[in-house]
Amino acid sequence: MPTDSIPNPFSDLADDVRGSVLLPGEHGYDEELRGFQAGFSHQPAVIVCALGADDVQAAVRFAAVRGMAVAVQSTGHGLTVVDRGGLLLKTDRMTEVTVDPETRRARIDAGARWHHVVERAEPYGLAPPSGSAGHVGVVGYTLAGGMGLLAREFGYAADHVRALDVVTADGELREVTAVNQPDLFWALRGGRDNFGIVTSLEIDLQSVSRVYGGGLFFDSEHAVAVMSFFREWTSRVPDSMTASLGMIGYPPMPSLPEVLRGRHVLHVRFTTTDLSGGPDLVRPWLDVAPVLLEHLGELPYRETGSIYREPDFSHPYDGNSVLLSELDPAVLEAVRQLAGADAPVGCIVDLRHLGGALSRQPETPSALSFRDAAYVLRILSVPDGQNLADVRAVHQLLDDAVRPWTLGRSLNFVYGERAADELRSEFYEKPVLDRLAALKAVYDPANVFRRNQNIEPAV
Repeated sequence: MPTDSIPNPFSDLADDVRGSVLLPGEHGYDEELRGFQAGFSHQPAVIVCALGADDVQAAVRFAAVRGMAVAVQSTGHGLTVVDRGGLLLKTDRMTEVTVDPETRRARIDAGARWHHVVERAEPYGLAPPSGSAGHVGVVGYTLAGGMGLLAREFGYAADHVRALDVVTADGELREVTAVNQPDLFWALRGGRDNFGIVTSLEIDLQSVSRVYGGGLFFDSEHAVAVMSFFREWTSRVPDSMTASLGMIGYPPMPSLPEVLRGRHVLHVRFTTTDLSGGPDLVRPWLDVAPVLLEHLGELPYRETGSIYREPDFSHPYDGNSVLLSELDPAVLEAVRQLAGADAPVGCIVDLRHLGGALSRQPETPSALSFRDAAYVLRILSVPDGQNLADVRAVHQLLDDAVRPWTLGRSLNFVYGERAADELRSEFYEKPVLDRLAALKAVYDPANVFRRNQNIEPAV
């Protein structure tokens, strides 16, 4: 039979959507699968490049009728569970952002990144609850919680969501608020993409135009002093200060500042809205150890992406995180010994101070768990040229060492290919997970949205 006479099982889908519908082997298919995570990608039977909520509805209805799994991807930063043979919805073309300066809210489409929101909000002296990298997608970050640069002062990004437009497993587009659908509103903020595809959300903005922030680099030979001071200092700073400690070994690249090339360092980062008090809060750090490089000062919110100096290019990475009840000295020693300069695989460590507004329930509760965590410890590695099992074995050693202080894990900070149920019970407190499973049985009983850190419907 001639190839062109073989029926295309996706022709009806192509007729129903405005965006492109791509099959394996077709021009553009491989390009659409590329995301920020370069270590692996989805392998769907079909890709739908959605141009709007109507395309999302058509795609979900098509998949649901045929028993296909539906996965969603905007930027690909948070890809962990790979789809094979299902339908992949790409939302990266849906990037509209509108700001209402009167209500101090933004309406954000599914494919927008935080830098899009910052650009729209800045003329009004407003800022979103964005994180350390402006190239991260808004929706996935927010539905997983969202620990922003000013998180101790303002709380999780999810706490500021006021409405969501969501396509549920029945293909219906629902406007979800705390008033009209309180159960679904609760579940979406923390349950991420388990309950539908969010096509847009409305979120509160803060009256912030400038911050005091930046960081200090120290050689890792001073790790004991720097880590010990971080523990003591974070125990007494006000909620207006959000800080973190990073540890990384830099390659000898000419693009790096000369003082950092080929050096293993600790990087302490600060952000506060207290422009007058911020310098005094940070000043004691200058006496902890010799400073290799200082980048501190007042800056407009649009430049806060410079604080963490994170890469903005696609690359492979694998890692995980734990939420800690406290920062015991044994935790710091484990980090230094197991993930420091002498670790058998290169490790990047990120230790973020939580508490403050993050620990308080918002006026409208959500499914976010472990609000009593005092710190989040994140470890990741770039496994190029290394056996993934060897990388994860090192990560596991640190995981085991800090287990006595571990409450759970952060859905925002899990990296690398995982099974859909691998970490489910560690992202949520048990009563929360039980309620999520019960609501999953209501809104997605067939588990259409299962190519994720999956919450299975209660039986």
